[in-house]
Amino acid sequence: MEDINDALIHQTERERAYEYGLPEYLQHDLDAYKKGLQTHSGLLDCLWGELYGSINMAEISDGIITPEHADYLRKKYLYGAQL
Repeated sequence: MEDINDALIHQTERERAYEYGLPEYLQHDLDAYKKGLQTHSGLLDCLWGELYGSINMAEISDGIITPEHADYLRKKYLYGAQL
């Protein structure tokens, strides 16, 4: 039981570290994409592309997030992986 609790705590800490304190442009696009998912927006493909580009910008061009951080965001939000 402790292993499950430790895993949940680790996951929560990782989410907190990876999903907060993002650059403003990335946070904006992440929030817009989440809202698009909730509302079944007809622009979801556009929102997906904006988020993908913002993740790349923050990782590659600006160096604000690590490759691991970028992979986490891509897997969770763009590819729907359970992390």
